[in-house]
Amino acid sequence: MDYLKPAGLPEMLDVLEESRHGRCLAYAGGTDVIPRLKARLINPPEVLVDLKGIRELDFISYDENFGLRIGALATISSVVANGSVRGKYPALFEGARSIASTHIQNRATLIGNICSAVPSADSAPALLCFGAKVVCLSKGRERLMDLDQFLLGPNTTSLQPGEIVKEIQVPPVTADMGGAYLKLSPRSRMDLAVVGVAAVVRKDHGAFGDVRIGLGAVAPTPMRATKAEQRLRGEMISEAVILEAAKLAARESKPIDDHRASAAYRRMMVEVLVKRAIQQAQSNNDH
Repeated sequence: MDYLKPAGLPEMLDVLEESRHGRCLAYAGGTDVIPRLKARLINPPEVLVDLKGIRELDFISYDENFGLRIGALATISSVVANGSVRGKYPALFEGARSIASTHIQNRATLIGNICSAVPSADSAPALLCFGAKVVCLSKGRERLMDLDQFLLGPNTTSLQPGEIVKEIQVPPVTADMGGAYLKLSPRSRMDLAVVGVAAVVRKDHGAFGDVRIGLGAVAPTPMRATKAEQRLRGEMISEAVILEAAKLAARESKPIDDHRASAAYRRMMVEVLVKRAIQQAQSNNDH
């Protein structure tokens, strides 16, 4: 295959446009694509396009009115180190921090974690909770869509030939929102999540105001536990109602049996982790 490393967006868009009929494959960190190519899990492209030389895609910014923007080349370690992410989006901070080893985080990108479209992607549950949107870019066209519309199934996204994900946009949050991400895996961050749970909570005079719960590794794509969220909204905070919501989330999940865990075990752990994540998120809301 040919290898190209465009120096800027115009050159990259030209390359993708010329190779849009399945002939080219773009990558940023390469921590997912390169091993899959070596293992013959994906067909080798005619042109492998390295995006690392495009500085316009390497950014993280926060604006009180617009929210958070994360560019295609922002590494996971840069997301973890960002003060706005840590301070305003703790569930995303904890999710990103739990991805793989430090040397992988220094190379891999957050958008790559999303584009891999694995059900266990650690950044996805929190991004779903925050209502993140994906910006897809091709020559002469830019598309904006919700993250849940972008993720279609295991290893499947709505990205079209000739497109890349330019950035992820996350709406602004209020100062009274607390969040948490909890991950069950054999070796903590070194392994894929068996179950991943994000919770974002805003309290209102001792009751649950806005509540959002994201689940990973328990359905074909990361998902929101909407019935559990609805059970909590407007209810006075108590262990009993949190447990009810956790049970609802477990019933909403759609896990499978695989070599890492059984579906029954995953459902049990959804209940456990949702309860803990909500408690941690509403506790963080106090600080």
